Amino acid sequence: MDNELFEKAPIPKAYFSLAMPVVLSMLVTLVYNMIDTFFIAHTGDTNMVAGVSLTAPVFTVMIALGDIFGLGGASVISRLFGQHKYADGKRLSVFCFYAAIVTGLLIVAFGLLFRPQMLTLLGADGNTWRHASDFYTLIIIGSPFIIVSMTPTNLLRTEGHAVQSMIGSIAGTAVNIVLNPLFIHVFGWGAAGSAGATVIANICTDVYYIWFLVSCSQNLSINPKLILSRIGRAINIAGHEIREILAIGIPAAITNLTQSVGIVMVNLFLLPYGTDTVAAMGIALKIIMIAVLIFAGFAFGAQPLIGYNYGARNMPRLRAIMRFSYAFLCLFALGMTVVLSLADRMLMRFFIADETIVTLGAGMLRVQLLSLVCVAVVMVATCTFQSAGKALGAFVLSVSRQGVMLAVTLFVGSRLFGYTGVIAAQTMADLLTAVLAIILFVVTLLPELTPGSPARNGAQRSR
Repeated sequence: MDNELFEKAPIPKAYFSLAMPVVLSMLVTLVYNMIDTFFIAHTGDTNMVAGVSLTAPVFTVMIALGDIFGLGGASVISRLFGQHKYADGKRLSVFCFYAAIVTGLLIVAFGLLFRPQMLTLLGADGNTWRHASDFYTLIIIGSPFIIVSMTPTNLLRTEGHAVQSMIGSIAGTAVNIVLNPLFIHVFGWGAAGSAGATVIANICTDVYYIWFLVSCSQNLSINPKLILSRIGRAINIAGHEIREILAIGIPAAITNLTQSVGIVMVNLFLLPYGTDTVAAMGIALKIIMIAVLIFAGFAFGAQPLIGYNYGARNMPRLRAIMRFSYAFLCLFALGMTVVLSLADRMLMRFFIADETIVTLGAGMLRVQLLSLVCVAVVMVATCTFQSAGKALGAFVLSVSRQGVMLAVTLFVGSRLFGYTGVIAAQTMADLLTAVLAIILFVVTLLPELTPGSPARNGAQRSR
C-alpha cells in the first residue's frame, strides 16, 4: 500500500499516477470500440451496423452491473484504507468478487429466458433481428466474465495498483482487437463474431486479475475463507457494510445503465427517420466516446485518491484535489471539442464510406460536442459523491444525464423541433445535469470542505 502517494505526494503527481493508467486503458478500449465498429461497418451491411448498434447497450449493462461491486466496493474500501482499516477492506474485496460472479449467473438465466422480449424492447425488427440476436445472445452468455472483470479493475486502484489494473484491461482489449477481424471477416461470423471476441477477451482479463490478487496483492483477496464459515454461511460481512457498497455501487451502475437506456431512447426516437439515422448515430456516439472515456479515466481514476483523503478527513488536501480535477478536465474538454469538431467528417469516413451516413453522423457529432464541458463537470461531481459516500448526490446525478433529463429533452425536443430536437436532446440534457451537479455539490459537499463550517466541525466530532 503506497500511503506516501495518497497522503503526501504533490497533487498533480498523485492524480496522474492513479488516473493516467486508467486513461491509457480507456484509450485502448476506445481503439477497440473504433476497430470493432470499423470491421462491422466494412462488411457493407447497414442492417448489421444497425443491429449491433441497437444491442450494444446490453454490453454497457454488463459493465454497469460490475460497477455495483467494482466502484461501490472501491469507494468503501478506499475510505477504509484512509482510516488504515486494511483487514476490513480485504474482507469486503472478497465479498465484492463473489457477489459479481453470482450477479453474472443470474443475468445469464434471465437474459436468455427473456431474449425475444428484450430484442423487441431494444428496437430490433425484421431487417436487424438476426444480427441483433446473434450479438445479444453471446454477450448474455459471457456476462459473468464481463461483470467479474469490472470488480478487480476498480479495487486494485484502491491499493495503488493502477498500472496493474491497466495491464489487465489492455491485455484483454488486445485479445479483442486480434480476434475481431478473425471472427467477423475470416470466419464470417458477423455480429456473433464481434460478441464472441469480447467475451473471450474478458475471460483473459479475469485470469490475469485472479492471478495478481492471489500472488501479489497484500490488502485485497479472493479467498472465500475470509467471509465464510466452515458450513458455508456468510458471517464476516455486516449488513451495514453491504448497504454501504450498494448505496454507492447502485448509483454507479445506474449511471452506466442510463447510458444504455439513453442510447435505446435515442434510437427509438430516430427509427421513424430510417435505419440510416440509427447507424449514423451509432458511429457518432463511438466518436464521442473518445472524449467521454478519457474524461471517465481521469475522473474515476482519481477516485481512490479522493476516497482515501475523505476517509482520513484530510480536507485541505481534498480541496486541492477538487480544484485541480475541475480545472484540468474542463480545459481538456474545451480542447477535445475543438479537435473533434474540425475532424468530424474525416472521423465518420474512417468507419463508413456511405456519404449519406457520413453527412448525417457529422451533423450529429457537432451537436453532441457542444456540451463536452458540461459532461466533464458532471463526471467530476459524480466521482466525488461516489468517493465520499454521498449516496443521494450520486443517485440523483446517475438518473439525470442520460435518464430523466434525456427523456424530458427527447420528448419535448421531438415534439417542438422534430428530427433536430432529437439530435439536440443529449446536449440540452448535459447542460441541465451540469447545473444540477453544481447545485448538489454546493449544498452537499462544499460545507464539509469549507474550513470552520458547522457541517465540517460536526462531521469531525462525530468521528
